Amino acid sequence: MKASDPLIVLASHFALLSLFAIGGANAAIPEMYRIAVQLEGWLTDQQFSDLFAIAQVTPGPNVIITTLIGYQVAGITGALVATAAMVGPTCIATYFITKVWDRFRDAPLRIAIQLGLVPVSIGLLAASAWIMALTTDSTWIAAGITVVSASVGYFSRLNPLWVFAIAAIMGAIGLI
Repeated sequence: MKASDPLIVLASHFALLSLFAIGGANAAIPEMYRIAVQLEGWLTDQQFSDLFAIAQVTPGPNVIITTLIGYQVAGITGALVATAAMVGPTCIATYFITKVWDRFRDAPLRIAIQLGLVPVSIGLLAASAWIMALTTDSTWIAAGITVVSASVGYFSRLNPLWVFAIAAIMGAIGLI
């Protein structure tokens, strides 16, 4: 297999990415986008946002997006390679880290690390939301819906399903 083999590229990118996906696979969306769309050219903006949407509506973990990207790139084998590369290193690291981590339950360094990872996770998830907004908001109306949805979600206690329902109605009547 040569270095430009898509399976090797998938495995190397997602294995490295798995170690930096603090907060879950959705935290790695900006880098997945950069790799799949900008760097490798495997997907278009629309294809990436479609795969993200499919991954969000399917039952199971958010890591399904890596499976879908792998499938798009190299079929079933690509799906298996991308998924194994994304979850494998993290599972192995988690297994060994938790053995040590539990021993230092009250250690100041552990507490500081945990407190420091919270804003990192939030920042990575915010970056993911930003990337998805950039790839899907192709009109001013769509961008407005994104801003209103985010604002309603942040500033009110309104169930987000109402916002989704309103956006769906707007789409159905052709405003989006």
